[in-house]
Amino acid sequence: MNIVFFGSSSFSVPPLQSVLPHTSCVVTKKAKPKGRGYQIEDNEVKRIAIEKGLPVIEIGSFKDETARQLEHYAPDLLVVASFGLIIPRWVLDMPSIGPINVHPSLLPRYRGPSPLQWAIWNGEKDTGVTLIKMNEKMDEGNILYQEKAEIYPEDNTSSLSERLAMRSGEILPGFIDNIRVNGMEEGLVQNHDDATYTPIITKEMGRIDWSLGALEITRQIKALVFWPTAYAHLEGLSLKIFEGEVYDPAISVEPGQVLAVIREGILVGTPNGTLLVKEIQLENKKRMNAYQFAQGYRGLAGKKLD
Repeated sequence: MNIVFFGSSSFSVPPLQSVLPHTSCVVTKKAKPKGRGYQIEDNEVKRIAIEKGLPVIEIGSFKDETARQLEHYAPDLLVVASFGLIIPRWVLDMPSIGPINVHPSLLPRYRGPSPLQWAIWNGEKDTGVTLIKMNEKMDEGNILYQEKAEIYPEDNTSSLSERLAMRSGEILPGFIDNIRVNGMEEGLVQNHDDATYTPIITKEMGRIDWSLGALEITRQIKALVFWPTAYAHLEGLSLKIFEGEVYDPAISVEPGQVLAVIREGILVGTPNGTLLVKEIQLENKKRMNAYQFAQGYRGLAGKKLD
């Protein structure tokens, strides 16, 4: 079985590792310069491929000339997991068996680029892993395999992504071996009437609206812990919040007001419950425990987070 693997994020890593013995080439999205020095950092998918001596094709678009290098590998199967670009028909038609996509949701629910974030933000109790036979439309291919997974109360996007990525890596070898023996099934056509679509997460979505309740804000914090991180402003400075939870759902006070500092963190008021902020990062400072931060910030209780 000759596989060409497409992936660009940390979610892609366990699926890639599970199919390495059959992989002849890895395709990844070209990294963009970031930071003050505009440095380009290799993603983890590229690093693993290089360590294993696999050819790597980096593209920013399928219009790139380098994308045509794919034609040299004559794959039996394309395996796509969190790649980050829409794959055109000429690439999907390339493998002799077909292209499959690993998607972290229960399709047709949560199609699109950010299924894990929106499942957590919307308070879903479960999600899952779906393998589909790809077509040129976003996440609309026939379902070849689907498995449900619980979203635990303590989950954030990071922990949920890691768990589903690991499970995807466990599923793929047996799934691909079955294709090798029995061929690719047609799969189950999705009910498109039940489809939901997830928008791309933007930086602006991280801004906390303190007029919402503590539960809604907690979900936002957990959903955006990867990026951009939920944030407020403290005396004009940006304050990122990495961890928080509902402390007392019965107490409703002035939105955004710091009520008290306790050993567990900082208590902030909302119109529907009190939020316990546990881990933060003030602009130009390091990320730290909220209680420790409060010890060095005089008069924090009574101030307001905007």
